[in-house]
This record gives sequence, structure tokens and C-alpha cells, in this order.
Amino acid sequence: MPTVLITGCSSGFGLETAKLFLEKGWKVVATMRQPKADILPASANLLVLSLDVTDPDSIARALGQAGEIDVLVNNAGFGAAVPIELIEPETARQLFETNTLGTLAMLQAILPGFRERRGGVVINVTSTVTLKPLPLVSVYRASKAAANALTESLAVEMEPFGVRVHIVLPGRSPETNFGNNAMPHLRGLDNPDYKPLMEGMIARFREDTGPVTRAADVAAAVWRAATDPHAPLRIPAGEDAVQWMAEAG
Repeated sequence: MPTVLITGCSSGFGLETAKLFLEKGWKVVATMRQPKADILPASANLLVLSLDVTDPDSIARALGQAGEIDVLVNNAGFGAAVPIELIEPETARQLFETNTLGTLAMLQAILPGFRERRGGVVINVTSTVTLKPLPLVSVYRASKAAANALTESLAVEMEPFGVRVHIVLPGRSPETNFGNNAMPHLRGLDNPDYKPLMEGMIARFREDTGPVTRAADVAAAVWRAATDPHAPLRIPAGEDAVQWMAEAG
């Protein structure tokens, strides 16, 4: 029975992915900064652990408890919608520390075992905002684009060792907490020049119509990456994500 470790399982994509792998009979190590075991079905195959991807000691403790891992899903991350002119330096640092350097830290902790065993799968969940220039999500977009670049190079490095590497790219997902979690970092609504742009963006993100990405879409894309040896490097997750990737060529 294979084992998957998923970061950022407290809600949204990570939670839905953990549920799917449990349903499929896998052993699941569901990690989150503040463990909440009751959000997942009770199962002998489930281990819920505290893990903060920005804290090396937290990573080491969690992996020490997790045991041997077959698939790593780097899903932990957060967003912020702020004009470049107004973003707080601390917010910018946090975005890169979590979305980019947190992914790197998890990779460096897991890869030695994968390489030595000549097997394993790495799945990094990024975003379709990396596919085209968008206003207000610039630093978030940059942090995820950096994760994409990291993953693309990693795929080349790991191929000789039999380790598969994939990027899952979700689209806009109003049903998750992503937008709410980004709100504390919001800046610019009190600026008459930026206010119309920001109000329009907030309204569009919360609108649950048209092509969107459901958490189940992301879970399905991660499952495909984990189980299909012929899955492509980049896998869009969600109807809007598929459209954007097709437009991006």
C-alpha cells in the first residue's frame, strides 16, 4: 500500500486530495500547521501531523513521524492581491517563503530517499495565474512561477533516478478559502486609482459562475500525476485551467 504525504490539508485542495487518496486505499500523511484530525474520515490509513513548510525543524519532526513516503504533494501556500506599488515587503517575503522556499525545503527533505530508492513521485501544486500576466497578484504569481521553474529543472534532474515530477495548475476556485485567506493582505481599496480594479477583481473571484476549478478537480489531477506513469509534466486542474493552458499554448 503506497503512502502519500500532502502539505496544506486543513482545507480546500489539500483536504479534498487527502480524502480521495484515503478512498482509494492509500496511506495518507495529511499535514497542516494546526492539526485538525476531525476534518478527515477516521481511518487506520490516516496520519495527521503538524507541519509548517517554512520551519526546518517542523519539517524534520513530521518526516521523522511519517516514515517512508512514495508520493510528495506540495500543496501548502497562500495568496495576496495587492498592486505592486503597495505590497508590504513582509507580505512579499512570506509569499516566497511559503510558496517557493517552502516547496524547496520539502523537496530537499524528501528527495534523498527517492533518489536512493530510485523511485517516487513529486507533485507541486502551483497556479494558472502563471500562464498570463494578471494585475494585483504579481508577487503571488512570481512565487508560483518560481516554483514552476524549480519543478521543471527538478524533472530533468530526477529522471535518471526513476523519480517522476509533475506540476498541477488549478484555476480560480471560489469554493475554497483561498480568497478569504488572501483578504488580510489586501491593500489599495482606499486608493482612488486602484480601488475600481481591486473591487472588480474581488467580485470576479467570488463569482461562482462560468468555468471554475473545484477542489475535486485538483484532487483528480493530483491522483493522475501520482498513478499514471505517462502523465505530462504540467496538468491543468479545472475547466478554466484547461482553457487557460490551451490559450497559453
